Amino acid sequence: MCIPRGQRTEDRRQIMVRQAARCIFKTLFGNNGRSRMQNSAAQPHKIQSSVLRPLSSERGISLVELIIFIVIVSVAVAGVLSVMNITAQHSADPLIRKQEQAIAEALLAEIELQPFTWCDPTDANAAIATSNSSGNPVGSTAGCNTTPEALGPETVNGVIQSRYSATTPFNNVNDYNGFNMSPILDITGTPVAGLGNYSASVAITALSSAELQINVTVTSGNTSLTLTGFRYRYAPDAVP
Repeated sequence: MCIPRGQRTEDRRQIMVRQAARCIFKTLFGNNGRSRMQNSAAQPHKIQSSVLRPLSSERGISLVELIIFIVIVSVAVAGVLSVMNITAQHSADPLIRKQEQAIAEALLAEIELQPFTWCDPTDANAAIATSNSSGNPVGSTAGCNTTPEALGPETVNGVIQSRYSATTPFNNVNDYNGFNMSPILDITGTPVAGLGNYSASVAITALSSAELQINVTVTSGNTSLTLTGFRYRYAPDAVP
């Protein structure tokens, strides 16, 4: 600080006190009269407001948007689950179809291996008959003696033929017309293990006097499979 020369000592002291007070005032309040502490206290508010300003401009997810999102996700999940449910329900279909085919093929082969004669193989003229006419004398080639063949099982000695009979079994292709079985049984009438949910039926149609169409249908639940075969009278006198 500077003190003018030529003044008294007392005046110098007063001037020094005033100048010291003025310096302290400037130090505390600055040239504009505001406290530096007040200025420093105001700074955090300015910083805080500058930090918070960008945050106030950001948006989150509203309740409506959240509800719409939940609905969309729920619909998508329901669709996926329904597809998975259908897939699980039908995952065993190929196995069922293969089993139906195996049963149908076995039964169709069994039928086609039977004789296709004019007369029932138990008839006296079965090996020489040339027609299915009945009432012909024994040894006559004109036709059958007592039991001509027709679609469906015949009655032999008062007993209707059956696939499972040991005495009067099916012995001709025609005998299987109208045959049904449920569950699947072997030729002795014993159920086949694992095939309790399957059934089979046979329908035979005469396309001509020398040709038969054989339809074998196997069913399991809501699914079914039909195989068709044909049998020709290429050996009308071939008896077992």
